[in-house]
Amino acid sequence: MSENNMDIGGQKFDGYAEQYDKWFMENSNLFESELRLFKKVLGDISGKRLLSVGCGSGLFESCIDCTQIEGIEPSQDMAEIAKKRGVNVISVGLIEDADLPANSYDIIYFNGSSSYMEDLTPVYKKSLSALKNGGKLILLDVPKESAFGFMYLLGKALGTYEHKYLDGTMPQLPYPLALASSGVWHSTEEKIGVLKKLGVSKFTFYQTLIKNPMYTNEEPEDVAEGYKSGGYVAIIAEKQEN
Repeated sequence: MSENNMDIGGQKFDGYAEQYDKWFMENSNLFESELRLFKKVLGDISGKRLLSVGCGSGLFESCIDCTQIEGIEPSQDMAEIAKKRGVNVISVGLIEDADLPANSYDIIYFNGSSSYMEDLTPVYKKSLSALKNGGKLILLDVPKESAFGFMYLLGKALGTYEHKYLDGTMPQLPYPLALASSGVWHSTEEKIGVLKKLGVSKFTFYQTLIKNPMYTNEEPEDVAEGYKSGGYVAIIAEKQEN
């Protein structure tokens, strides 16, 4: 990962851990929608070994039994909170610098963290290597092409959400601009393309936050199959035997 990515992944989130969690708590229905997707794609994790790449504050993990979940997190602030929530943080740093044994994990997932990584190929390649045959690499993200992605990119370009172009279009409590502006934001098709080049051919897709961003916090949404409508999308890539 580049030096710029180190700033994005670590320093940008240092000092924002409380703000990150607070935003999800204030947008509780949106959080419930994303949590439903998170639980759906992880499935039954009993007896499995999991790794969360960019585990953040462990907010999502705190809502399930996370005793079997290991975490990598570049932000010291976030990592300390995740530890208190029960995540076994094995590395405070970048995945590129972590020692991941080959063929060891049943599930490796990136819950929003791909959006803060410039070059996805090396991190996905390393993750696939660390998976057992039949294991799953799960990528949950706001797609660049979604309404949320457009909103974050426009806010990043303008340097504010308080702009006449955005009057009457914004949710009551938009994602903190400092965090949105730190994101790289990748399209779903881009991530699929990276995985295909790495030899993945078996995919499953789920999505949520299908409503316009103005209305996503009105009530929790059910998980739907596919990836072409959601503001939060999960790609499940299965590692197959070579």
